[in-house]
Amino acid sequence: MPDNNGNNNDNKDDDQYEKYCYLCRRPESVCGECISIPPNLHICKDCMQKSFDTINDKASQFMDFSKFPNINFSQFMPFDDLPKSQKVKKKKAKPKSDEAEKVLSLENIPAPHKIKAMLDEYVVGQEYAKKAMSVAVYNHYKRVITNTMDDIEIEKSNMLMLGPTGCGKTYLVRTIARLLDVPLAITDATTLTEAGYIGDDVESILSKLLAVADNDVEKAERGIVFIDEIDKIAKKKETHSRDVSGESVQQGLLKILEGADIEVPVGSGSKNAMTPVTTMNTRNILFICGGAFPDIEDIIKQRLNKQSSMGFNADLKDKHDKNSNIMKEVTVEDLRDFGMIPEFLGRLPVLFTLDALDKDMYIKILKEPKNAILKQYQKLLELDEVKLCFDASAYEAIAEEALSRKTGARALRAIIEKFMLDIMYEIPRDDSIGKVTITGDYIKGKGAPIIELRGTD
Repeated sequence: MPDNNGNNNDNKDDDQYEKYCYLCRRPESVCGECISIPPNLHICKDCMQKSFDTINDKASQFMDFSKFPNINFSQFMPFDDLPKSQKVKKKKAKPKSDEAEKVLSLENIPAPHKIKAMLDEYVVGQEYAKKAMSVAVYNHYKRVITNTMDDIEIEKSNMLMLGPTGCGKTYLVRTIARLLDVPLAITDATTLTEAGYIGDDVESILSKLLAVADNDVEKAERGIVFIDEIDKIAKKKETHSRDVSGESVQQGLLKILEGADIEVPVGSGSKNAMTPVTTMNTRNILFICGGAFPDIEDIIKQRLNKQSSMGFNADLKDKHDKNSNIMKEVTVEDLRDFGMIPEFLGRLPVLFTLDALDKDMYIKILKEPKNAILKQYQKLLELDEVKLCFDASAYEAIAEEALSRKTGARALRAIIEKFMLDIMYEIPRDDSIGKVTITGDYIKGKGAPIIELRGTD
């Protein structure tokens, strides 16, 4: 119920959110302190002044307001009806304790070798990528905490990772954000368009980060943004229309990647008159871009084959055709030929590639990670007091099937879901089953799993 001052006391946690101007929809951190009037309306000083100026205008001197005796402020809807997802938390003036420093400080940020060691527990292979990411993340958060060193400003270490589909690009970013306990927003570049066209504006990337941080601007300004499918915004070739989802998006991302004060719509993918906005500084936000960059291998081969020759001991043109990891040879020039503009690439100084998965890596992915998919199923059956085992031929069969599908580690889940369906369906109905062993013949559809009853050990 509203009190004598017209304030609503139903939501006790409203004090932690900023007030918004009823007219311009800006929070107090942007428009300044608002004037509160019943019933629970807040108007910034700029809008209040503009209202007075309009009333005092010569055009309004002929209006007789006495003809409208029923008009009063109570007819206006209170602005507290704004959904919580569009409210911004107030910035803390001073931390009451050292809690804010416990999250990120020079003492508790793990060193690069410790970050890599933690990644090793979850991600198989990709040694160079894990090392490059560990160093870049460590340097970035040292820069965020110290701000400057001896008046030397440290530049951002935004990253661009390349790798075939299913090699672990998104999984690496998810893992490192979880280990550091910082907000992570994952977005898809295919949904972005130039401002004014159908689709999400580039500011929607920051809107997602703000939502993940529970609309806490300070927390979001220390987060990580992963832009997937970045290769889909390459310049369109042989087009005579405006490239609203390609080069224009790259240009729109430039100031966000480098660091600037950006007006961000709260709880929406685009700006409009009815959407509240707040200001975020992207200087301390780490941006990681990733993409498969299909057919860039042909560009790399074309560049490398320029040095081919004829005769004995010649460097032949088909030398690189069987190289599955030729993407390691990628350079900035290759990315420019692919369609990425140089200004965009210049804001992503850390460039590295991920290896394509081979049979041995697939087998390691099945066995070694802490949350390996086979361990997940073993845990599920353990809850039914059933032991699940896989013999060596089963690992081989799963890896061979995944390799033939050419969709990366994502194929493992689809393969395992298929042959585990009947097992997960039948076991709960038979309490006498104590152990199930999966064989390679069962994976290939030539046999059945080996089932042992309880008490037969």
